[in-house]
Amino acid sequence: MNYIGEHLLPGQIGHFFAIISLVGSLLATIAFYKSEKAANLLEQQSWLKIARYAFGTVSLCIIGMFVILYYIISNHLFEYKYAYTHSDKSLQVEYLLSCFWEGQEGSFMLWSFWNCMLGGLIIMKGGKWEKSVMSVVSFTQFALATMIIGIYFFNIKVGSSPFVLLRNEMEAPIFSRPEYLSFIKDGTGLNTLLQNYWMVIHPPILFLGFASTVIPFAFAVAGLIKNDHDWVKPALPWTSFSAAILGTGIMMGAAWAYESLSFGGYWAWDPVENASLVPWLILVAGLHTNLIYKNTGYSLRPTYFFYIISFSLVLYSTFLTRSGILGDTSVHAFTDLGMNTQLLLFVLVFFVPALVFFFIRYQSIPSIQKEEQTYSREFWMFIGSLILFLSGAIIILKTSTPVWNKLFGTNIAPPEDPEFAHNQIQIFIAILIGILTAITQYFKYKDTSKAHFKKIFIPTLVSLVVSLLISLLGNIDYTKKGPAFLIAIHLGIFGAVYAILANTAYLWLGLKGKIKAAGASIAHIGFGMVLLGILISSSKKSILSWNTTGISPLRVVEGNKPNPAGDPAENLTLFKGLATDMGRYMVTYVKDTINPLDRKRYYEIDFKAKNGDDSFKLFPDVIKNNKGMEGFAANPASKHYWQKDIFVYITSFQENKVADTVSFQNRTLKTKDTIFYSNGMLVLNGVIVNPADQRMRYASDETALFLDMTVISKEGKQYSAYPGIAIKGQKEMRQIADTVLSQSLIIQFNKVIDQKEGKLEIGIKETGNITDLLTLKVYEFPAINVLWLGILVMVIGFVMSIIQRINKPQKKLTKLSQ
Repeated sequence: MNYIGEHLLPGQIGHFFAIISLVGSLLATIAFYKSEKAANLLEQQSWLKIARYAFGTVSLCIIGMFVILYYIISNHLFEYKYAYTHSDKSLQVEYLLSCFWEGQEGSFMLWSFWNCMLGGLIIMKGGKWEKSVMSVVSFTQFALATMIIGIYFFNIKVGSSPFVLLRNEMEAPIFSRPEYLSFIKDGTGLNTLLQNYWMVIHPPILFLGFASTVIPFAFAVAGLIKNDHDWVKPALPWTSFSAAILGTGIMMGAAWAYESLSFGGYWAWDPVENASLVPWLILVAGLHTNLIYKNTGYSLRPTYFFYIISFSLVLYSTFLTRSGILGDTSVHAFTDLGMNTQLLLFVLVFFVPALVFFFIRYQSIPSIQKEEQTYSREFWMFIGSLILFLSGAIIILKTSTPVWNKLFGTNIAPPEDPEFAHNQIQIFIAILIGILTAITQYFKYKDTSKAHFKKIFIPTLVSLVVSLLISLLGNIDYTKKGPAFLIAIHLGIFGAVYAILANTAYLWLGLKGKIKAAGASIAHIGFGMVLLGILISSSKKSILSWNTTGISPLRVVEGNKPNPAGDPAENLTLFKGLATDMGRYMVTYVKDTINPLDRKRYYEIDFKAKNGDDSFKLFPDVIKNNKGMEGFAANPASKHYWQKDIFVYITSFQENKVADTVSFQNRTLKTKDTIFYSNGMLVLNGVIVNPADQRMRYASDETALFLDMTVISKEGKQYSAYPGIAIKGQKEMRQIADTVLSQSLIIQFNKVIDQKEGKLEIGIKETGNITDLLTLKVYEFPAINVLWLGILVMVIGFVMSIIQRINKPQKKLTKLSQ
């Protein structure tokens, strides 16, 4: 059958490039290996030339596949499954790239792209290690190419191609018609959670981090195969680069979660978050043991082990997130494409041979038999590396619970509070790492005199004082998990402050102000800031949106599970145009508008501090879910201060299409008087001054008068209402309205007309449009900017270390570090 309107050429070219990529990467692997093993120089050069040309061809093919897939997506060629599944015609141009990494095929292409770019740098800068390292990198490229080839080999499907046609992958009656494309008006669109600028830049950085872990792994494997251990120095800049990029990618994901997800934070110990964090922890452990070996000759065996494990865990995280095994425990995981066996082989084909080689060569790997001195830098660096490894092992074991259940038929349930399940262990890891980060640089390699170590006395004392001031004056009183956990938080704050101040002092006490050599110290300062920001922002995170109205549209959902928005008491309901009390602020839902460009409904929320010293507007939004999901996805908005963030997101909303033109009607009454409204009457029971049960609705420096009123409907139902006024000083007064949602009634206390006679004026507004409302949750995150600034400082430290290790000769580095 000749189908009308199909554009088959782009897909055919793309699939051709995929095949060339597969064959070329296999050829490059063989040629690089043959060049390494060749007996004479002429043969070496011949094979090396073939290998380089093959790898260059592969790189061009990957770039060509990217261009073609972008063409297919941007031109809405919905005859292709990838374009139909991951895009639509209304999608903004800036999010077209996000369509690539929403699907598994595109994300593997991204990984392949970075693998080729890094391989090109190795070819240019690899020196004597080029051939052996590139053998591993090329084989990695071959394994990645199998993931996007999408062909059948002896009735077994290998990979999943991004260039397949929709009619070949989906069964529907329209595909029996030549003009089927005329019935496909649009694609299913990009997941609403990915329609954020962070998801344009976060995945490329994260996948660059994933791809870069193959370089230290390749150096280690090359060293094992050749039984040559002189790879440590050239591997160090690559390891620093990988640690910097992967760490940046992870924290970009945290920033995306903070700005786009509505769980109220930046880290939730989600399985996919964990799967990216653990390789980074192990890689950093390997970086430190690598430094130990370079300077002392100790810890080469652990360096081999950590580099093998870090890359293997990247592959294992790929299996976890793409096999569908985490589908019930993570919002980030991909769906199962039926490639589980191939994904598992992807892990094993690297992990098993590398580990076997490691144990075969174990005895021949240089190792100093003499134990390190406890007063040496290498001893405590090694202890820190072991702690990082232990931290990663605990996280990945907990994260792998679905795997254990599937393998062994168990039914281990995930913890009810996954965050605390990790935090109660990792807080002690953080304490130890913070302290070790502070003190280790004050030791010298091999041995340290007690006189030299006295330099750390003053930074220790200052850190103790500063951390005590933060703990006491900062009101760190997180008691939800008991006093023991609170004590651990205070110790963690000391460890973080200690890491910051001790490393800052070391810039002068140890390095004598030589900033160019301070990369490690600056990275440690950044790490301490990250740790401090996490501890303070998490332990002092407070809810501002306590429900002061008694009205909430939030309900318990099916199965008596709590509402995803949390306790209804933590969510404040706002009626359009009506200022509502929210602790320190009066908050007004001003208006909402739909942006036709991004199809999001933006809500203008006006915040005014009761003391008059602050006012601002925030614009949280909601967007209708797609991909078969019901309801709306909420995107938060934040007001950034230097010392805190005010963070708000919509938890529910209710709109009315009829304009609200009804105004307040003022009525005069006294205690025990009755007045009528259209569906019943109101009775004023009395006036209460500063009532304790309304304490959340007025400030401590205000005098509040509340009317105790009973609303009685025609049906005989009774409701309580407490409109009030809050007075500050002689001139400042604000109204605190109350609502009776079921009666479409708003009541406000206007003023006292005659105090002696007890005459009061109230305003009554009844309208069917009272249901034009929203419910929101508002958090305050203290010291959150310490976290974000710490990430920047840590990355700067890594970059300085990379430059230092590339440019400085070995002897000078060793002398400086001692």
